[in-house]
Amino acid sequence: MSKTITFNELRRVKDQLPDGAMQIIAEKLNLNPETVRNYFGGTNWENGESVGYHYEQGPDGGIVTLDDTTILDLAYEIIEESNAVV
Repeated sequence: MSKTITFNELRRVKDQLPDGAMQIIAEKLNLNPETVRNYFGGTNWENGESVGYHYEQGPDGGIVTLDDTTILDLAYEIIEESNAVV
């Protein structure tokens, strides 16, 4: 299922992730950690892949359309779990 989100909101989600979360997401989904970083706006195409991320310039950092929300959904779960522990 696709989702549209602002680039800045996507970066806020990334910034809320606890240390090591990119690796955890990568392992759960059998992806390269750089691919997960690219999903959140990284640009390491040498070591990571594109994951259905479409960017259009605009306010609030621009608009990002994500073809698949699996990584984002997992990120929200990890954030929720880490907030519950605190």
